[in-house]
Amino acid sequence: MLVVRWVAGIPPWVPVMLFVAALAWPAIAAAQVRYSYGDATEALWRWIPFLVTSGFFFNVLISVLSMAIGTVLGAALGLAQISLYRPVRQAAWFITQLFRNSPWLVLLFIVLLAFPFEVTLFGTVIPIPDWTKAVFGLSLPVMANISEIVRGAVQSVPTAQWEASESLAFSRRQTLWQIILPQCYKRMIPPWMNWYAILTMATPLCSLLGVEELITLTRQAMESENNHPELLVPFYTFALLLFFAYCYPIARLTIALERRFAVKL
Repeated sequence: MLVVRWVAGIPPWVPVMLFVAALAWPAIAAAQVRYSYGDATEALWRWIPFLVTSGFFFNVLISVLSMAIGTVLGAALGLAQISLYRPVRQAAWFITQLFRNSPWLVLLFIVLLAFPFEVTLFGTVIPIPDWTKAVFGLSLPVMANISEIVRGAVQSVPTAQWEASESLAFSRRQTLWQIILPQCYKRMIPPWMNWYAILTMATPLCSLLGVEELITLTRQAMESENNHPELLVPFYTFALLLFFAYCYPIARLTIALERRFAVKL
């Protein structure tokens, strides 16, 4: 609330002056270095195929593989949270809370430092690419959040379903796989898609580990163009638009599925 009040208390002319200053600064810089935004745009057009195929492709690949691994591990962890065995339930809860409440960047650095850069099998040295470590590092928080989605979906099913299956002599495993989980899939799809969009937008964190994805290659492209300040806006705006064009349809579809699969009481 304090932040909202502070923002509301800003005089209207302050944002206007800041906007005018932001527009005037590139023109002043361009006059000094004789490098215009037109030159920066031309440079961007030359680099677009490289940034998309060699950069953004790896962002998508990392997000897809991380989501796949995180979903499999998270589903198992979520089912373990509802286990009848208390030690299993407590261990699953602890792992879920540990990775769910840990900063993603810290997990990435831990995985980068803990995993070897190469392994030797039968005298053959096999290098481990940095992007594979990034996949595993990002799959850990995804696993924890998927675990909560699975646990919440299972527990949202009315207890009468369990009681009815028990009266029909179904085992717990049969009840879970044949009655409970089929009712949970529709409830889990929207939050699952939401987390995939969040994961995709988090993949630029991998650039801090030296993974050659979109942001890393964007910096390299600007360095190849002598790091003119005018390159910052078009190059990073292009990166922003790429992520927006990829994630926005997912977000809209998630909202549509939430409305369609909403539980009507």
